[in-house]
Amino acid sequence: MEYLCLFYAAEDAAIPPNALEECMGVAQKAHQSGAMRDARGLEDPSSATTVRIRDGKRLLSNGPFAETKEVLTGYFMLECKSLDEAIEWAAQLPQSRYGCVEVRPVRALEP
Repeated sequence: MEYLCLFYAAEDAAIPPNALEECMGVAQKAHQSGAMRDARGLEDPSSATTVRIRDGKRLLSNGPFAETKEVLTGYFMLECKSLDEAIEWAAQLPQSRYGCVEVRPVRALEP
């Protein structure tokens, strides 16, 4: 089953200097195990554009969808045998120490 690990952190979080290197190490281990499907980091939230359609009109706003204390910073897409296995990968990520990692099963959308 596929699991999406979403990384969240406060915009002003004290991110350790070696966090990216550590995250890349976990990604490499996940890739070598066959669990890694994709991994990406996201640009700063200020670069986001939110799209809404209201009364048939397109409304665009700068920034993320909601005002929150933590913002989405990246993700891992994993193929794991169980939720427990996906949680084991998430727990190895530095994001779990200075922010959080949300682990969510992915469902296929049939056309």
